[in-house]
Amino acid sequence: MFFDYTYLIFIVPALLLAGWAQAKVQTTFKKYSKVLSQRRMTGAEAARHILDANGLHHVQVVSVPGELTDHFDPRSNTVNLSQSVYDNTSVAAIGVAAHESGHAVQHAVGYGPIKLRSAIIPVTNIGSKLAVPLILIGIIFAYYPLAYIGCIFYATMALFQLVTLPVEFNASKRALAALENTGILDAEELNGSKKVLSAAAMTYVAALVTALAQLLRLLFIVAARRDD
Repeated sequence: MFFDYTYLIFIVPALLLAGWAQAKVQTTFKKYSKVLSQRRMTGAEAARHILDANGLHHVQVVSVPGELTDHFDPRSNTVNLSQSVYDNTSVAAIGVAAHESGHAVQHAVGYGPIKLRSAIIPVTNIGSKLAVPLILIGIIFAYYPLAYIGCIFYATMALFQLVTLPVEFNASKRALAALENTGILDAEELNGSKKVLSAAAMTYVAALVTALAQLLRLLFIVAARRDD
């Protein structure tokens, strides 16, 4: 029976980190979803307030299905808030809404990392489709330069996750500053939103670790087959 020890060495620890990060964000969001803001402002209202304060009156705030499916879509200029955020007055919902509004501000001001992330998306999409097939073909036919090209393609996905980190951290920083400066949340409520956003940020760290672990595993496999 074949045992892939590289999976145990590289992937299992990364998956454990990813699982912990996902559980952390869900439990933290659930905890602070029960803490209602004193101003009773909903997530949608908070997002609208922050957008208007930054002159982004053309950006719409809409409700989308699902839980924690919140995102900003630069193609339609919409801040999309999940049902658990849009009409919710909790500090968790307001923090998430402010974070997505932070992404809208990033696009409006031409924030460098988010422009870079958008630019490498086409390359990343190609890499995700070609990486593994090229590696497998290179190993099967013992043509290892092709396998290493496949690894380079896979590295573009790790690069995407790396560039995503400053984008997400900066969006949270903008969100917390906006919530404080506009008085939407008081100091104690702001601390709750900060914990929610910090937990969410760990999922992006885990995604980067997972991508790097898989890249190292693939490089290790190719090098081991080449040396056989």
